[in-house]
Amino acid sequence: MANFVTVTDLVKDNNLKVYGGEELLDDKKITTSDISRPGIELTGYFDYYPSERIQLFGQTESAYSHSMTDNNRYKVMLELCREDTPVLLVARDITPSDELLKAAKAHKVPVIGSALPTTRLSSLITEYLDERLAPRESVHGVLVDVYGIGILLTGHSGIGKSETALELVKRGHRLIADDRVDVYQQDEKTIVGEAPKILNHLLEIRGIGIIDVMNLFGAGAVRSSSDIQLIINLEDWSPDKNYDRLGSMEETRNFFDVGVPQITIPVKVGRNISIIIEVAAMNFRARKMGFDATKKFEENLGSLIKENGQKNSDDGDDK
Repeated sequence: MANFVTVTDLVKDNNLKVYGGEELLDDKKITTSDISRPGIELTGYFDYYPSERIQLFGQTESAYSHSMTDNNRYKVMLELCREDTPVLLVARDITPSDELLKAAKAHKVPVIGSALPTTRLSSLITEYLDERLAPRESVHGVLVDVYGIGILLTGHSGIGKSETALELVKRGHRLIADDRVDVYQQDEKTIVGEAPKILNHLLEIRGIGIIDVMNLFGAGAVRSSSDIQLIINLEDWSPDKNYDRLGSMEETRNFFDVGVPQITIPVKVGRNISIIIEVAAMNFRARKMGFDATKKFEENLGSLIKENGQKNSDDGDDK
């Protein structure tokens, strides 16, 4: 888990401009994804001022501050710029006032800006910080995109996860991560996986070594990240185990606060695991759209039992 994001990273990753305090960008650290728009603080009310947040100035805040006298504006800006204030962010290409820049310089708070509208900028920065500050977990497995479904392949070392991913890439699907998958929670319902930087676009095949998937198969064969929507656990076939044959056995694996559906596929000679995974992805998508083959089978079975019961009853009446 990242405990902070530097203002330098914030500026570089979001194409922001620097109005003042460029020498402070590496030292200032952002520890929360919450953003504050200091409207009420501009009126002088600081009892509940969240100074540890990014302070975002939009058109409303800027217009109100310009209605103040120079002296009052400078006093308020000094109060806004505290030791734990990471940065002042100005939207809509609004030019920061001289008093804001002076107060920020005095208290060593950088001032940055963007041409984006205030609401859009707030949403963009919040999403960026949510991702960067989210708790993370490193998982042994392979993450692939099959028909737009992010599938995490798990199983013991040597079961064939990487070879299966290679076959899927050759069949037109995409690789996100091999061997290690960095997993984080994006929101209350979404788990995202990506490759560690050192393994980005790389795939290890025993007997060949490490291959660069993007170099061999093109940019369309890889993705930088994907939602993890389904987990497929590969395990050696055991004749003593009762595997799910109807699709009615619901399994989930929890990452942080989110449960992800999981199915187990037994591996043995003669089974084409890549095709089975493709079918699993299509079936998962069909279920999400309301088409459930298991329910259809159960309905057909129920109708057959009812029909046979009625037939037996009619035969009894004839006798």
